[in-house]
Amino acid sequence: MKPKLIIGNKNYSSWSLRAWLLLREAGIEFDEHRILLDVSTTKAEIAEFDGGGTVPVLQLGQLTVWDSLAIAETVAERWPEKTLWPVDADVRAYARSICAEMHSGFAALRECMPMNCRAMGRRVPLPDALTDDIDRIFAIWSDCQHRFSGDNGWLLGDFSVADAMFAPVVLRFRTYGINLPESASYYPQRLLESEAMQEWLAAAETETEVIETEEKGR
Repeated sequence: MKPKLIIGNKNYSSWSLRAWLLLREAGIEFDEHRILLDVSTTKAEIAEFDGGGTVPVLQLGQLTVWDSLAIAETVAERWPEKTLWPVDADVRAYARSICAEMHSGFAALRECMPMNCRAMGRRVPLPDALTDDIDRIFAIWSDCQHRFSGDNGWLLGDFSVADAMFAPVVLRFRTYGINLPESASYYPQRLLESEAMQEWLAAAETETEVIETEEKGR
């Protein structure tokens, strides 16, 4: 049975992007079901698919998996031929570390710079906590670029869970005009060139829903 992925608005839902991009870039066919976020029916519609009351949710037959990192781990296990974690154990440990840091950290970035694919040229204040988050992300990308990226441009050489986890950050920097140092530029460029990412951005442009709380910066 083909997997089914339940996502939110493509313009705003960073967590949905992570799971969607992982499946699409890996070439895994799936059915997509979009639920509008921040409307009166959102909670009830997500509840139909069970899980933790949030998107994304992945259905594999009778199995329901929620949370983007749990989905990534499950997909990597179910499709081992896609090599979504690095083969080398040390590189794989590094990959899991940066993915977990992205998953649990960067609170200032999430609060001050919500993902908004349609918006360009926005400017927001840059408090110290936000600049610390930005600098840390630059450090991770620079380290990956120096140690692993090679000619492919992905964080760890070939496409992996790490690239899906950091994808929304690239879009945040794009929206709010954050300039990238050359040492951290390969991965964002590679991501934005990907057919899967271009497909997501094109779909986001066609959405008409506006979530006012996510419309930060002018």
